Amino acid sequence: MFKKLCVAAAMMTVAASSFAGELVINGSTTVLPIVQKATEAFSKENPQVSISLSGGGSGNGIKALVDGLTTIAMSSRDIKASETELAKKNNVAPYRIAVAVDAIVPVVNNANPVKNLTMAQLKGIYEGKIKNWKEVGGADASIVVVSRDSSSGTFETWEELVMKKARVTPRALLQTSNGTVVQTVSKNKNSIGYIGIGYLDKQTKALTVDGKVATAATAKSKEWPLARELFFFTNGQPQGDAKAFVDFMLDPAKGQKCVSETGFVPLK
Repeated sequence: MFKKLCVAAAMMTVAASSFAGELVINGSTTVLPIVQKATEAFSKENPQVSISLSGGGSGNGIKALVDGLTTIAMSSRDIKASETELAKKNNVAPYRIAVAVDAIVPVVNNANPVKNLTMAQLKGIYEGKIKNWKEVGGADASIVVVSRDSSSGTFETWEELVMKKARVTPRALLQTSNGTVVQTVSKNKNSIGYIGIGYLDKQTKALTVDGKVATAATAKSKEWPLARELFFFTNGQPQGDAKAFVDFMLDPAKGQKCVSETGFVPLK
């Protein structure tokens, strides 16, 4: 009997040690470039910690946390009540940590002469009620609407802040990431999309909204109408290696520096 207990204890020790020093991080493609840069820096200081990092969308990240498949879920939106309820059933207690600030920015092709849209015009375009660029001061050409898919936290924030419960036109081209939105808009002169501020580059043209410009300052002050926070979710308050990584992310000279370097807005 004693021998069996010893064997069982040894097996438990082996199982526990196999998970020690491992972090699984999954979720938002908006948060992904921040965490990619942060994990590179963190790994230099903590080479004993193995990190598995993947995107897939905020919804998928939170689902992985609820299912016990990830240590940290990256999310560009808050957790839903339905997700919290499901988590409770699985004995998971989602704990939210803000790690950065973002601005969702509407973008068009560089050849598009339109520079500014109102929130009402954005809603009209994405509903499919405004169908031609000439209706908003552009060329006589049909608008090609590019949106994110339903697993995206950016899509859900866009629905909340822009659509106000109206449905996005079924003619919209749905993309799985910020990067694919940039690629699609850059290749079609009549398209419009929306991306996190950290994805802005010369491939597309950022629009002003109601005359306001998306910057770190306007995102932080919420003057930009499409500002939001970016989050980590853990099962309860982070412990061990997860806590070490969260602390690293919130350090102004470390993780928050990575936030700035990837084009997003640090918390402080």
